[in-house]
This record gives sequence, C-alpha cells and structure tokens, in this order.
Amino acid sequence: MADIKHGLEVLRHNVKIAPEKPGVYRMISTSGEVLYVGKAKNIKKRIVAYTKFDKLPTRLKRMVAEVARMEFIIVENEAKALLMENELIKRFSPRFNILLKDDKTFPHLMINPAEDYPALRKQRGKRNGKFRYFGPFVSAAAVNNVMDIIQKAFLLRSCRDSDFKNRQRPCLLYQIKRCSAPCVQKISKEDYHKLVDEVIDFLEGKNTKIQEELSQKMQEASERTDFETAAMLRDRIRALTSIQSGNVVEYSGLKSVDIIAIARKGDMVCIQLFIIRGGQNCGNVPYFPKQAEDATETEILEAFISDFYATHIPPKEIYVSEDLENKTFLEEALGVKIYNYSRGVKAKLIENAKANALAALERKIAEETSIKNNLKEMMLYFGLKKMPQRIEVYDNSHIQGSYAVGAMIVATPDGFDKKAYRTFNIKNPAITNDDFAMMKEVLTRRFDKMTPENKPDIILLDGGLGQLHAVHEALNGYDLSGITIIAISKGPERNAGKEFYHILGKESFSLPYRSPVAFYLQNIRDEAHRFAIGTHRKKRAKSVYKSRVDEIEGIGAKRKRDLLNHFGSAEEISQANIAELMKVSGISKKTAEKVYNFFHK
Repeated sequence: MADIKHGLEVLRHNVKIAPEKPGVYRMISTSGEVLYVGKAKNIKKRIVAYTKFDKLPTRLKRMVAEVARMEFIIVENEAKALLMENELIKRFSPRFNILLKDDKTFPHLMINPAEDYPALRKQRGKRNGKFRYFGPFVSAAAVNNVMDIIQKAFLLRSCRDSDFKNRQRPCLLYQIKRCSAPCVQKISKEDYHKLVDEVIDFLEGKNTKIQEELSQKMQEASERTDFETAAMLRDRIRALTSIQSGNVVEYSGLKSVDIIAIARKGDMVCIQLFIIRGGQNCGNVPYFPKQAEDATETEILEAFISDFYATHIPPKEIYVSEDLENKTFLEEALGVKIYNYSRGVKAKLIENAKANALAALERKIAEETSIKNNLKEMMLYFGLKKMPQRIEVYDNSHIQGSYAVGAMIVATPDGFDKKAYRTFNIKNPAITNDDFAMMKEVLTRRFDKMTPENKPDIILLDGGLGQLHAVHEALNGYDLSGITIIAISKGPERNAGKEFYHILGKESFSLPYRSPVAFYLQNIRDEAHRFAIGTHRKKRAKSVYKSRVDEIEGIGAKRKRDLLNHFGSAEEISQANIAELMKVSGISKKTAEKVYNFFHK
C-alpha cells in the first residue's frame, strides 16, 4: 500500500497548486515515463476525482500507485484542450490511456465557389480554408457514386483545368447530358453558378427545395414553349427522384450525423462509426481501441470521440450508444450536440450500429485466433522459443535493373501492420540486376536503424539457400540475438504449398501440404510481393511524367505545368525563343532566359 499512499499524496499536493482553468494534465512516474494524459474544463476539479481512490477503476488505481509528479498546460478553451490532449497522447503513447490506432484518412468532396466555373473534386488530406468541403466518405467508391449522381442531376464539369481552358468544342459528356459545357459557353457564368449553388444545397441535404425549384422552372419553360429546356429540367428531376428512392428511409431526415456504437467481448472492444450526410449513408468503419481492457464503455467512447474528432471534421450531431459522463465538455469542445436515444427510429439506428460493431468484433476475434494458432504452429515447426510478435518479410522488384526497389512488410499477431511497411530505392545502380546484392543493401539500411522497439523476431526472405547465406553475410556484425532468419523457396514444379524452408544450421524442410501454417506463410510472403510490385509500378509510372523541364533549376511544379499547358511538350518548349516563352503567364524575362539557356547550352 506504500506506493498507493505515495501516489495519493502526490495527487493531493497537486490539487493545492493545480489551476482552475481548462487545460491538459500529465501523470508522470519516477522514471520520467508519461503514464497518462488527460484534459479537463477545470484541471483542479478533475484531479480531485483521482483522490477518491475507492471509486476508481482498477486500471486507474494502478496508475495512481505509480504517479510521482504531475505537469499542467493551461489553454484558452475546451477545444484547445482536446487538440493538446490528442497531440500529447500521439507523442507519448501513455500506457494508461485508451489508444485509437487511427491511420485512416477519409476522402471528401471539394469545390471552390470563387472560381469562374468551379468543378467538384475528390480530396484527401490537408484542407484549404478557401474551399467548401463535403463528407467525409468512408471509401472512394462512395465518393464516386455521389459524383456520378451530381453529373447526372447538375451537369457540372468534371474535366481538368488544362482541358477546360483548351477545348474548342463540347466533349462527349455534353452529348450524353452529363455536362453543361461551360468550356464553350453553352451556359452563362451566372447560370453555371446557380448549378453550383444547387450542388451545395444537395450535398447539405436540401433535396426537396431543389426539386421544387426545378419543377417550377420546367413549368415556366413549357409555358413559353421552350421544350428543349423543359426536357432537360425533366431529366434532372428524374435523376434526383431516382436518388431519393434509393435512399434508406431511416436516413432521409438526417443532414449531418455520425452514429457511434460500442461492443465488447472479454478484453476486446470494437467501435463502429456510421457517417450520414445529406440523408445518405456515406459508409461505416470499425475501430479497435488498444489498452481498453479495464475501461468502461463510457470511458472508451469518450476517448474515441476526443481522439477521432481532433483530426476529423465533426458533424452537427453525434448519436452514441452509451450515456457520456463528460458529454457537456465534448459538446463545447467540438461544437456539436450528442444524443443517446432509448426508443424511436434513431434508437434503432444506434442499435444497428451496435449490431455491426458486434459482428466486426466477432470477425476480428476469429481472425486473430487464427493468426495466433498459426504462430503457435510456427513455434513448433521452426523451434522458436516464443511466439513471434514481429515478422518482417522482404522482397525486391525491378525490370532488367530499372526502377529497382526493395520492400519490407510487417506481420504481427494482430495482422499486417501497414504503418510499419517500408520501401527502399536501390541507391547503387551497379547492383540493380543482382538480387543478392540488392537484398544486402536493403537489410543493411534497415538494420542501421533498428531499435529495441522495432527489432524483429523473424526475417522471412523470398529465396533459397543462396539468399539465406547472402543475408547472414550482410548482417554479420549486427545484433541478431533472438532473430530467426528464414528463406522460403519454391518447391517441386513451383507449386504453392510445396515450398522449402531454409534456416542456417538446419536441414531444409517443407511444411505439411495445405496446412494452415503453410498457407499463412505463403500469404505474408505474397503480401510482400504485392507491396514490392506496387511500389515498383508507382516509381515507374512517376518517371513517365518527368520531362527535361524538371531538370531546370528554379522551375517549380506550377511553372512547369504552365509551360507544358502552353506549348504542349518539352520538345516545343526547347524550340521556343525568349519572346515566345515570356507569353506564358508567370514567366518573366529572367525565367524565360533561364529556360532558353538550359535548352541551348
């Protein structure tokens, strides 16, 4: 009890000096480890809650026993506290915090209303404050579906800016009534912006208003015998009607809502997120928080909401499956309303999300059980002292030495750890036709950056004894204690399932034909092969778009694009004189001389 008493003394001392303001606090051990990061509207009151030891869950009791000191950061408001907490949790990964492994980025739709003829674009990543964004959508397929709807119903252009500027007659999309052809002035700028406003209304869920306006316009066009316009408006109304008939009735009244539900089985937890925008289901996705074994469902949901919306745009409303203790704080920090319905249509939506969370959790448990069984089998067949926690698989890819890359994937008891995947561009051009030498370079570079945290238990190579010996030779001098290096080669007639496995100092062997562990090893080897080929193809594709213009010092991406759009090719640019080059927007005399001199050395 001595540690608990000391921890409580530390907390009581900090209650006296803690600020009564919003902010973030850190619990720190004697060794300097950050044990826990939390946020609060009033830091002092939050710490008082930790001194009521008997009411704390087991996890937080263990934390209190280890606390040696505390640190505070005061911020302006709840929103800043939420962002600061998220930043510190990402930096320190405290072992008493519930961690959300969120490596997903959601696509959005984006439009710039300030342009003369705006186009609706897909966007993923950093946002520009000048643009309007709609979403998020869980998958690219969901985005493509909405864009297809908008093309049918609103006729916005979808072409690239360079195509738009250089068109002299309408494209096929105009002929099939999927575009209003602003490129050749088939529609005025004013009327085009009315279409843009309608698209924004549609994406915000104001479908009824749009249909009423279109019906009125169709009637007016019919009365003045403008039957062509009336027919076009009729087709747009039909497109909108077909969209609404395909929508799920339960979602039709929801404008901007996320539905979040939690399911639990033993120590494992799943949170299911449904995204509803403009009456449409934009998809759902499961999350599996870490370090949540001893936490309550309410605590896990609050941690998820804090973490998730620190990096994603929150909706207007959030429906949750549990009553939240810190609901008011989260509402003020995020600028949303949070509801927990116990009956009615909205309660059924929450129940549906909970059923999906449970189904996803059961699939995850079955998958992890299968992986762990295979890893236990590996221990027996390969004589391992413990179950592998990190398996690294390596492969190379090139075409006759060109665009050579090495790739590393990581498999764990939880599945593939895609954030740990790495690619290696082969630096030595003299070895790009030598697979052994390439593998030596890749592994040397990898082991130069090895730490106790990312040290593998197993290295799996696609190759035979030659590859195995080459790798051992390359890694001579590195700490290989606790690492088993395995080479996997094709068996007779190169049949999958009849591979041979090679370990230094042991006789080569094969696993039982079509056994689960053999299939598992083939699967992770094939994942490395897929990743290596995919990386190689990206590198090769990128080189296709390179031109001699890239080599000119001081010519960035925008000027390169402007030059190529104006002249059409690097060859045409090379033949232009200084006066012709200066006709390009953004190209000064000095820049024109630089371009001219590069091509006429």
